[in-house]
Amino acid sequence: MKHTLASLSVIAAFSFSTNTLAEEKTTEIREPEAATGFQSKEARIAEKYMVVAANPYASKAGQLMLSKGGSAVDAMIATQLVLTLVEPQSSGIGGGAFILHYDKKSKELITFDGRETAPKGASPELFLDDSGNAVRWIEAVVGGRSVGVPGILHAFKSAHDKYGKLPWQTLFKPAIELARDGFIVSPRLNMLLEKRLNPGLTKLSPAKEYFYPNGEALKTGTLLKNQPLANLYFKLATQGIQAFYEGQNATQLIEAVQKSEIAPGTLALSDLANYESKTRSAICTSYRVYKVCSMAPPSSGGIAVLQMMKLLEPFELGKYKANAPEALHLFTQASRLAFADRDFYVADPDFVKVPTNELLNEQYLQGRSKLISEMDNHDFPVGDPTAGKLAYAMNDSYELPSTSHVSIVDADGNAISMTSSIEMAFGSTVMVNGYLLNNQLTDFALSPKSGDKWVANRVEAHKRPRSSMAPVMVFNKDGSLKLVVGSPGGSRIINYVAQTLVGVLDWGLSPQAAIDLPKITNRNKYTTLEKGTELVGHVQFFEKKGHEVQIRDLNSGLHAIEIKGGHLVGGADPRREGIALGESSE
Repeated sequence: MKHTLASLSVIAAFSFSTNTLAEEKTTEIREPEAATGFQSKEARIAEKYMVVAANPYASKAGQLMLSKGGSAVDAMIATQLVLTLVEPQSSGIGGGAFILHYDKKSKELITFDGRETAPKGASPELFLDDSGNAVRWIEAVVGGRSVGVPGILHAFKSAHDKYGKLPWQTLFKPAIELARDGFIVSPRLNMLLEKRLNPGLTKLSPAKEYFYPNGEALKTGTLLKNQPLANLYFKLATQGIQAFYEGQNATQLIEAVQKSEIAPGTLALSDLANYESKTRSAICTSYRVYKVCSMAPPSSGGIAVLQMMKLLEPFELGKYKANAPEALHLFTQASRLAFADRDFYVADPDFVKVPTNELLNEQYLQGRSKLISEMDNHDFPVGDPTAGKLAYAMNDSYELPSTSHVSIVDADGNAISMTSSIEMAFGSTVMVNGYLLNNQLTDFALSPKSGDKWVANRVEAHKRPRSSMAPVMVFNKDGSLKLVVGSPGGSRIINYVAQTLVGVLDWGLSPQAAIDLPKITNRNKYTTLEKGTELVGHVQFFEKKGHEVQIRDLNSGLHAIEIKGGHLVGGADPRREGIALGESSE
C-alpha cells in the first residue's frame, strides 16, 4: 500500500516525555545561518573540538555531541542524521559513506567502507537496452533499478561500537526534534528544487508531494516537517539499525524499489538483511615532509588524489604564488595522468584485482611524472604498472556531484573525515519513510564490456560500485595529525581535494583560503575554469599551452580542519551553506 508523505505525517508522534530521548531540548540547533551562492567566510578557530559540515543545522548537531563529551564518531553520526533531513539532495541514510577515523592515543588510522552494494538480482546487463546498448543516463538514474543497498547506518554502528562514547540514543535527539518540529528550508535547497535537476523528483510519490507541495518547489524560509523520518529515527534510536535493515522499514523500502513507477528494481529483503560494512586499511603516500592518507578501493578518489600529489612532487610548486597559472598547468597534467589510470583499473577489490600498490609505486609515478611538459598533453596513455598482467577496458559510469563531506576533531584529538552520498541530486527519487534512496548503481559502468575486454567496474551481484569520494587526512613528519579534508563534486572531487592540499601544504594557506581558491579541473579531457573568478582572465594562457578550455560553475563543497599551534582552524566552502563550529578560543 502506498502512502504519500503528507498522509504519513498525521501518524501520531511518539511522546518525548515518556522516553530517554526527552532529557533535554536541543534548542542550540533551532536557528541556522542561511547561505546560498558564493558567500565569503572567515576561518573558524577553536581550542578543544570542531566540526565542519554542509549545513548549519548539521554542524550544530555535531557540535552539541562534542560539547557533551562525545567522540568524533558520535558527532559524525548526529551530523549525518541531520544532513539526511536538511540536505536531502546530497546524502542520507538511504545512501553510503567512506569514513576515515584517526585514534590519537593509538595513532591508528582505519577506514569504514559503508558503500552501497548491488542486489543479488543485478547482472552486468543491468543498464543495457534490448539491443544491448547502454540506456540513456536519465533512464539509468531515476527509479528503483539504480538503487543499491544503503550502507551508511551499518558503517555507523561499526564505528560507534568501536569508538562511540555517548549512548546510541543520544545521537538521534537533534535529528528527531528537527524532523518532528520542523526546520527552515534553505536558499540552496529551494534553488536546487527550482532548477528541477532530477526529473524523477516531480514524477514519483511521495517525493513530489514533499518537495513540490501544490506543484511548486518548497520556498526558502518554509518550516518543513518530516514526521515519517522522525518516527523511523525514533525506532533506530531505541531498536538499533535492525529497524532499518529488517522489519517494517525494510519491507516498505523493498516495495518502493520493486514497485517503482519508473524502472523497478530487484532489491530484495535478503539484500538488506545480509549487508555488511567493511573495515579497510587506509592508503597513504609521502608528499614532501608529509604523509597523505585516503580511502582504498572501491574508492578511486583516494588513489587518484595520492597519485596527483606524487606526480606533482618533483615540481617546486612553492615557488609559485597561490593559483599561479604556471602551477595550475602542472596541476592539470598530473590530473590527466591520474584520471587515465583511474578509468581503467579501479573497482571493488573484492571482485577484481585492483593494482593499488602498483598504482602508488614511487618509481612508477616518477616515470609518469616525466610525461608532464610545458604543453597540454591530450594523449596521455593509461599506465601499465602491472607489466601487462591486467587488461581492463575503459569505464563509462556516471558520477554525479551530489555528495556531502564532514570533517571533525574531538576533544581527545581523534578525527573523522567522512564523505557520504546518494549520488545524483535527490538520488533515485524513490522515497520511503521520509528519506531518499540512492542511485549509486549508476556508478558502475553501464556497458560491461568494450570489445572483448571486461570493464573492471561492471555491475555484479553484491559488488560495490567505484566511487570518486576521497576523504583525506594529512600527517606531519612526527606523525601528528595536520589536516582533515574532503569534498563533494562527483569525479571532480579528486581535483577539488588535491588543489586544496596544494594550497595548504605548498602555498601555506589556511584551510579557508585554500578552499576559497578559484577552482580548476581536468579529468583527462578539457580544462575547466571556475566561472566568475580571476582564473577566467587566464584563458589565453591555457589556450596557448594547448588546453581546450571551458568556463563553468564548479560547485565544490570542501570542508577542512587544520591542527596548527595547538588550535583547530576550520574552513567551509563559500560555494555552499556549511559552517565550521567548535569551542571558541576566545
